Amino acid sequence: MEYNLHPLGDNAVLIELGNEISQEAHEKVQALTAVLETQPPDWMTEYIPAYTTVSIFYDPLLIYQLSSDKLSYDYVCSLIKPLMEGLEASKAADARVVEIPVCYGGEFGPDLEYVAKHNGMTPEEVINIHSSGDYLVYMIGFAPGFPFIGGMSEKIAAPRRESPRLKIPERTVGIAGMQTGIYPIETPGGWQLIGRTPVKLFRPHDDSPTLLKAGDKIKFKPISLKEFENWKETE
Repeated sequence: MEYNLHPLGDNAVLIELGNEISQEAHEKVQALTAVLETQPPDWMTEYIPAYTTVSIFYDPLLIYQLSSDKLSYDYVCSLIKPLMEGLEASKAADARVVEIPVCYGGEFGPDLEYVAKHNGMTPEEVINIHSSGDYLVYMIGFAPGFPFIGGMSEKIAAPRRESPRLKIPERTVGIAGMQTGIYPIETPGGWQLIGRTPVKLFRPHDDSPTLLKAGDKIKFKPISLKEFENWKETE
């Protein structure tokens, strides 16, 4: 597996597994994170996967004690190389599929009309295209449990808002460029808002505090306002 190593501050190494967002780079990221999750090195304190990279943070004091006067970065690189040997890209065929119901438009999706007008179509066409996409969660970031989801059709792409909103309600579905995502908590944001899901993404009291994880496939399912309200009542 091809990769490049770069220093990241004074206690981390950035492992670059591709130079553009792609399925191939994602599968490499997934393969490496699987190893780090199941066989975490003693010297590692944290790892952060992204679109095409994985950042590995380490304990500088421990590395200093182990490195025998070698530079910490060089020594950590020497420890990373055996991890990368024989690593094979994870295949997305085994990915978990998560269905996300969405109530589109109205008070839940105040920017649906804008997205439709921006792309020369009706709101119903935007909904049909958005809910029929083949989506993949590339990474979790920005806010606890926020999924950056790729695979959206360029037909409904839309720019971020010029002025971000100060408060976006939790579980709101948005579009920014050719990405779609879901706000797991109330937070400021500049994405175009097209709907809301009754499903909680951030679950801090559960063993797994976030519903979604990198590598998941997403299926959006349109639901009515009544279905949304009934779903909330049965939570």
